[in-house]
Amino acid sequence: MKYTVKIIIATHKKYQMPQDQLYIPLHVGAEGKIDTCGNVLDFGYLKDNTGDNISELNFSFCELTGLYWAWKNLDFDYIGLAHYRRHFSLKNKRGYNNILTYKELEPFLGKIEIFLPQKRRYYIETLYSHYKHTHYAGQLDETRKIIAEKYPEYLECYDEVLKHTYGYMFNMMIMSKNLLNDYCEWLFNILFELNKRVDTSELDDFQKRFPGRISEIIFNVWIAQKIRSGQVKKEQIMEIPCVHMENINWVKKGSAFLKAKFLSRKYNGSF
Repeated sequence: MKYTVKIIIATHKKYQMPQDQLYIPLHVGAEGKIDTCGNVLDFGYLKDNTGDNISELNFSFCELTGLYWAWKNLDFDYIGLAHYRRHFSLKNKRGYNNILTYKELEPFLGKIEIFLPQKRRYYIETLYSHYKHTHYAGQLDETRKIIAEKYPEYLECYDEVLKHTYGYMFNMMIMSKNLLNDYCEWLFNILFELNKRVDTSELDDFQKRFPGRISEIIFNVWIAQKIRSGQVKKEQIMEIPCVHMENINWVKKGSAFLKAKFLSRKYNGSF
């Protein structure tokens, strides 16, 4: 059986894209965007403001508006999400010749249900403490309340996962469509409610992006519960290295983290 797979590449700007049949470049946050001449902004990519969409929430939901669009508008055996500057690479090497291809992925299809980027490790921080230092812990506490109300069977996994010093980040994944349907229904039900409850009046634009960040953490909760319940077996999950197409400013990133941890200075931008 030949499985069909599409990975959307979430982007907000024109960028070099892989040419393999796996990929669909997607302009996220396309709703209402115009260029310097007042024309509708068009990079030549598909846009997340078509079909069933939440494009107008991109300022806070980030790449999740792309995930929502893919969930609602694509019909393939597997659907995934990558970023314009972050990609899966079995070779674990930077460069467009090293990005995951359909040919490389094909032998695993039908055996593996969820492909994930390798875990990110924080070592001296738990997922909860790292979020508390760099963002606002109250958002995680409110998320816990919502899970307790809507999905109490996930609560034990939530409490365990938040104590971990590692996790799957970036909202990157490739999943069978059935599991993606399950995940997205669960995720957006939680995030839409969280978005109603959190007061954003005193948050800067960077900190208003909390739904996108919370999702990175609770994705791990959903996976843990699926394994615990037996709906997904560990051997049906495969990690693939994630490569960054741009250099990371580790000095700036490290400095910002230390200021957040020891001086209570929240993050105010990306690195």
